[in-house]
Amino acid sequence: MAHDCGDVAHGGKSPLLPLEAALAVYGERIRPLAAQRGPVHEALGRVLAEPAASAVDLPLFTQSAVDGYALRSADAAGTLRVTGEIAAGDAAKLSVGPGEALRIFTGGAVPAGADTVARQEIVKREGDRITLTEPLAANVDIRHRGEEVRAGDPISPPGRRLHSGLLAALAMAGVQQVATRPRPRVAVLVTGNEVARPGEALAPGQIHDANGPLCAGWLAERGYPLAMLRYVPDSLDAVTAALQDAAAGADLVITSGGVSVGDHDHLPAAAKAAGFERVFWKVAQKPGKPIWYGMRGNQPLLALPGNPGAVLIGLHVHVIRALQLLEGLDQPAPLWREGALAADFRADRVRDSLLRVTVGQDPSGRVTLGRLAKQDSHMLSNLARADALAWLPASETPLAAGTPVRWIAL
Repeated sequence: MAHDCGDVAHGGKSPLLPLEAALAVYGERIRPLAAQRGPVHEALGRVLAEPAASAVDLPLFTQSAVDGYALRSADAAGTLRVTGEIAAGDAAKLSVGPGEALRIFTGGAVPAGADTVARQEIVKREGDRITLTEPLAANVDIRHRGEEVRAGDPISPPGRRLHSGLLAALAMAGVQQVATRPRPRVAVLVTGNEVARPGEALAPGQIHDANGPLCAGWLAERGYPLAMLRYVPDSLDAVTAALQDAAAGADLVITSGGVSVGDHDHLPAAAKAAGFERVFWKVAQKPGKPIWYGMRGNQPLLALPGNPGAVLIGLHVHVIRALQLLEGLDQPAPLWREGALAADFRADRVRDSLLRVTVGQDPSGRVTLGRLAKQDSHMLSNLARADALAWLPASETPLAAGTPVRWIAL
């Protein structure tokens, strides 16, 4: 089912799909990639496909939380004889009897008979005898077996990305294998006779390509493997063949250029010829209105306009959602925060604006968003100063300074 109310003929118009609706559509169509099971230490950056539960009690055994002396709290007021010591890693072979204590170090197993630990700062020792300089109750500075987690307790639900902290938590819980979803492989096609590849001399009428480096760099920053980066001339046959090649080796395909209604805009027809079903075409956003989204099975094609400013928006707002849905992430990006306009803004009457902004803070601590100049879709120079993208709704009247708006960090 297409969500754009039909094709656009030359000179004609079609209703634009609201940006909110476009983002919702991805979740309706894209399903996670098949799960793979492997060693937990190799799963960094992947998304859990199944719940992960602890294999052991944590702590594994009752242990000391400090360097000190293990003893019976009933004997804390008297003089005690030190009969040995327990370091972290020592087998639990020793025990404490009446009037006795054992020197113990952080992580050492609390011996049988002891019910408390006196930290060394409150202990006075002479030879093998100790006395305490202050009262001591039972269960002080002891970590009890299973007090954090019991074997079988959940550590993480599915849909969470395995960052280093979660990886460490699973490893500590004795988890050896996890089911995760792989990072999607991405193919990038840059279309247009006017585009010169990086390092190539410009022919008359050509421009230096920004979209290839932008897409490849953006993917690399986020850990997504680049399966293909190809430059494609403006012909229906060339674009169709490139789409077929890209689809054969990638989980998601991104293209730039060729999605409007000009005589050389072949992407919609080429996508159909390559087996992609159109889901929507044209979104009520500025820049990036002509975005085309289609599916071939569970393989998304996101065809972005050719202007690099529109590609930037497409990556941060649309492509990232499709990628994270393929990964099965429980809360796919973009995850919008709230800030306030730092100055008045004359909004577009029909399309939502996605602006490059600086992020500041007013005296009350509220996040403020300052609009940068040079926002046209063919411009990128303000990225040297931009911190974020702000989503400003379409409005018949100007948006006043202080108006709440959504934003995401770049």
